[in-house]
Amino acid sequence: MATANLQFLQNPFPRPTFSSKYLVMRAPKMVFKCGCSSSSSVGGDAFSLTSSSKCDVDYLGESTKGDLNINLKHLENFGLDGQATLEGPIEQVARLEAEEAGSLLRDLGIPSPSAARLSPRGMFCTRTLNLRSISAIGYDMDYTLIHYNVMAWEGRAYDYCMENLKSMGFPVEGLAFDPDLVIRGLVIDKEKGNLVKADRFGYVKRALHGTKMLSTRAVSEMYGRELVDLRKESQWEFLNTLFSVSEAVAYMQMVDRLDDGVIPADLGPLDYKGLYKAVGKALFRAHVEGQLKSEIMSKPELFVEPDPELPLALLDQKEAGKKLLLITNSDYHYTDKMMQHSFNRFLPNDMGWRDLFDMVIVSARKPEFFQMSHPLYEVVTGEGLMRPCFKTHTGGLYSGGSAQMVENSLNIHGDEILYVGDHIYTDVSQSKVHLRWRTALICRELEEEYKALIHSRGPRATVVELINQKEVVGDLFNQLRLALQRRTKGRPAQTLAATNMDDRELTESMQKLLIVMQRLDEKIAPLLEADGELFNKREPTG
Repeated sequence: MATANLQFLQNPFPRPTFSSKYLVMRAPKMVFKCGCSSSSSVGGDAFSLTSSSKCDVDYLGESTKGDLNINLKHLENFGLDGQATLEGPIEQVARLEAEEAGSLLRDLGIPSPSAARLSPRGMFCTRTLNLRSISAIGYDMDYTLIHYNVMAWEGRAYDYCMENLKSMGFPVEGLAFDPDLVIRGLVIDKEKGNLVKADRFGYVKRALHGTKMLSTRAVSEMYGRELVDLRKESQWEFLNTLFSVSEAVAYMQMVDRLDDGVIPADLGPLDYKGLYKAVGKALFRAHVEGQLKSEIMSKPELFVEPDPELPLALLDQKEAGKKLLLITNSDYHYTDKMMQHSFNRFLPNDMGWRDLFDMVIVSARKPEFFQMSHPLYEVVTGEGLMRPCFKTHTGGLYSGGSAQMVENSLNIHGDEILYVGDHIYTDVSQSKVHLRWRTALICRELEEEYKALIHSRGPRATVVELINQKEVVGDLFNQLRLALQRRTKGRPAQTLAATNMDDRELTESMQKLLIVMQRLDEKIAPLLEADGELFNKREPTG
């Protein structure tokens, strides 16, 4: 799991962040605590777990339910005393024991956990996630458990969209899918035909009109007093998911065609908002008619990038006592085909993907799944035959229903459930807002950016040092400037010595400092530009 670079709209410095109204994902170290749920899985009689009847609250305000404890009687049987064995200053003991455990891992050929801190396939958080308090982990499927080749999947969606636009009379000749044009987290301005990057406060920082980058001046003149308000759905369209990429690319390219005046007049007087509706309609047809999913199901190897480690990671979670849920908007046939292709071959002992999950819900209709109740059906045959259902059972396969039904069935509620998905609004926002579930966002786009961040640590340190030098020089310059300003206005400066200082000496010092700052700027600017190009080659025009 990873947290999205913003491609051409990325603020190149300081460290990139991905922000939304409900989520700000950066890259600090993940705070993890033991998530084991059964002592038998971690050493038999050697350990015990804190039960719900004996739990307390720790220094973080978290319940100690599920804490792993040493069984002292087990130590005594081996003639060991836990305290005596680990005597000495705890800082020194911790260092020595960590070195010994690290040596053991190396001997076993197991990668050190510290290596994961520099891995782009890491886990990043904005608050402590205590896995011992998590009883169930729910997963979305598309772009979460199943990762598609974006060029292949979204490229085919784009192709179908363009075919439908052509049948509607739009000029699409010469256009090709460009996945580098768009990324999640950006916002379409349907009134102006722009694609914008807004900061967490809603101010537009960069923008494209069609496929052309707007200059900083043009962005300021166009959006200087206007904030992006996602509640105004008639104007703004937030790109929540990778499924938005094909639609956004097609729209931005068609904006160019509209500006060029090559869209036939018989399609009616089109503005940018009307053009967006036309593109959306063309892509919707491809999904509704089932063309795209039928093609993917027939040749999943062309569209899916299986991860051999993923099914085993879920198996580890299940064996640690976590209840696993699959909650997807995809239908049963598509879900079964994709999961079989991506999971079954990597599971041991003839296990199938269904064996991993305590409950599977297809056609969930998120986000409504988290907001209200829908009829629940049980899928009872391999052909997808369903019957009405009012009570769920472990290992069941269902269609529809609601999150409330899941909670009641498992007798697990609120922040005892962690839900993992790729859709910023449907998966992450709504499950948290309505149910207080803990959430994790899959954001694979950041993998390449994180690699760039690691590789550019040296140059970035140089930039930070230069900026710090400029700040020191700037503070000195400002104090001298203030003294000169007060003297010029016939008022005393900050001190008597500054008031009586020779004008020439004061001015000369200021001139030297100003030259230093200008030279520092000349050195900082190209370094910042090079740093920004690590994440995106597109830059604003002049």
